[in-house]
Amino acid sequence: MKQILDAILAGETSAEAYADLEIPDHYRAVTVHKDETAMFDGLATRDKDPRLSLHVEDVALPELGPGEAYVAVMASAINYNTVWTSIFEPMSTFGFLERYGRTSPLAKKHDLPYHVVGSDLAGVVLATGPGVHTWQPGREVVAHCLSVELESYEGHNDTMLDPEQRIWGFETNFGGLAQIALVKSNQLMPKPAHLTWEEAASPGLVNSTAYRQLVSRNGAGMKQGDNVLIWGASGGLGGYATQFALNGGATPVCVVSSADKAEICRKMGAELIIDRKAEDFRFWKDEHTQDPQEWKRFGKRIRELTGGEDVDIVFEHPGRETFGASVFAARKGGTIVTCASTSGYMHEYDNRYLWMSLKRIVGSHFANYREAWEANRLVAQGRIHPTLSRAYAMEDVGQATYDVHQNLHQGKVGVLCLAPEEGLGVRDPEKRARHLEAINRFRGSSPRPSREFRTPKASRPGCLPCIGWNVRETGRTQSERTTEER
Repeated sequence: MKQILDAILAGETSAEAYADLEIPDHYRAVTVHKDETAMFDGLATRDKDPRLSLHVEDVALPELGPGEAYVAVMASAINYNTVWTSIFEPMSTFGFLERYGRTSPLAKKHDLPYHVVGSDLAGVVLATGPGVHTWQPGREVVAHCLSVELESYEGHNDTMLDPEQRIWGFETNFGGLAQIALVKSNQLMPKPAHLTWEEAASPGLVNSTAYRQLVSRNGAGMKQGDNVLIWGASGGLGGYATQFALNGGATPVCVVSSADKAEICRKMGAELIIDRKAEDFRFWKDEHTQDPQEWKRFGKRIRELTGGEDVDIVFEHPGRETFGASVFAARKGGTIVTCASTSGYMHEYDNRYLWMSLKRIVGSHFANYREAWEANRLVAQGRIHPTLSRAYAMEDVGQATYDVHQNLHQGKVGVLCLAPEEGLGVRDPEKRARHLEAINRFRGSSPRPSREFRTPKASRPGCLPCIGWNVRETGRTQSERTTEER
């Protein structure tokens, strides 16, 4: 790996020189193990600790197939699907790998007793399989996480509708939290030249998801003048949704859970902000009963901010905790567009507010290649900026994932893979200088945990970690955690 890293750090290495580099038959990666999927049985979700299930270990290099590429990963990032994988909720991802492995001889290699996780990367193409012509060794790239086969007609109008659509690094193996990743070549996009490796790695999944959900005709189709309610407006998804709303001539109504998070929204240019914690909005009386009076108080607060208008679009992703309020808050004929359910999948809402007011609920999941490319192009142009708040070493990926699980983070959390330090990979310093304040907007906003420990290392797939650490308590109850900020 040293020769590969030296070539990348040199910055002027030719494609021919990259093609001549020897690619090792093993590499370091972040994994979960199939024989540990029951390790958290009986625990509440909040008590399941990714630091115990994620391993940093050597794994075998998978075979390079047609239409595929090896990428040397300089940096990656944590998404909530890594949290789900690490705590084996709502199900073990090994079921995904088993089903994928049965689809073809090429896919069989994904069905292993370990799963290399991660759905973001920034790095350099090392080699490509037969049939790849655009992406040559040495190209600096980022990857979107859509994996499709496109052998069925259903996916050819919108690849997200392909029957074999999967999320790379979550429903497939060989993801981006590693020194080397295996991707389909049609996942690759140019790395924004003015960003560091860790900054460039952070937008991929959430930026593309927010773009489709809010801007694309496949989502809400936001237009100028729309009022957009954004849950977790300073978080991983919400930070991009807020930027898209501002760039697109809409007015974001930002929902956050602290004064610090409200200040980040203001730095992005948002003016209409609701601090849920400060204003004590509680949409549930108890675990089973929602409080419609709180919906009404929430709607009244929105109208106070907008000058009497309800919101045209609700950017939803918390799910169960907020969905009833979201359906209520949308204007007559408005849209609730949802891409996740981090607080619970079983949503409840009063359907009278939906059908009698002609509202619509739109489901949105990641993005097709065109949407991901357009979202990445906006980053490359300096119109949309990373929301990276902190980067961890790969050995500390368990702590990074734990922070996202416990909502101790802000924006996106990055992970250095091959990159020996932060700040590397900038190829356009002049453009960077013009946008430096916006690029660093989220920096330092995530509290540094008071006690950290490193992810267990394993010498081979299947060996068990020592779990005798003293796990730091968060000091926060489940009701106090702000799931919408994930």
